[in-house]
Amino acid sequence: MKCQQCNKTATFHITELTKGKPQELHLCEEHARQYLTQEEEPAVAPSLAGVLAQQLAVGQTAEELAKLDQRACPVCGITFYEFRNQGRLGCPYDYVCFQAELDPLIVNIHGETEHVGKKSARFPEGTEKRTQLIRLRREMKEAIDDEDYELASKLRDDIRKIEESPPHKKK
Repeated sequence: MKCQQCNKTATFHITELTKGKPQELHLCEEHARQYLTQEEEPAVAPSLAGVLAQQLAVGQTAEELAKLDQRACPVCGITFYEFRNQGRLGCPYDYVCFQAELDPLIVNIHGETEHVGKKSARFPEGTEKRTQLIRLRREMKEAIDDEDYELASKLRDDIRKIEESPPHKKK
């Protein structure tokens, strides 16, 4: 596919929503760089990364941000730095682990910090089982990395038991 600005090969394919309709752009590296770095008016719905950067910039030094970036969830192992880059958390416990940093962000995006909508129909039993599976998988990966295969096999068996157990239904 050719760049829409020149005859070079398009290596960047950008889809933007303009007035609710998707608009596709196919650009070479040079034109993509120009397109992405041009100064535009701020978007109506700010991106998660932008809102987070704005929240963190207020009253935080680079040193405090570096410390925060090193903090990791004890259950899934995701660091705050990984969250900032990906825009996704690793497990439900991350909301507890990073609560002080997430609360202003969630209030800014949603206006509330408490969920009042529908519950998931796919996982009505809650998050405890999923959180436990995430923790066990992380521990199994660490055991394999440490070449502790006996512990890894025990953790694998524990994971299988949890996955094969029927969900608890409330009466």
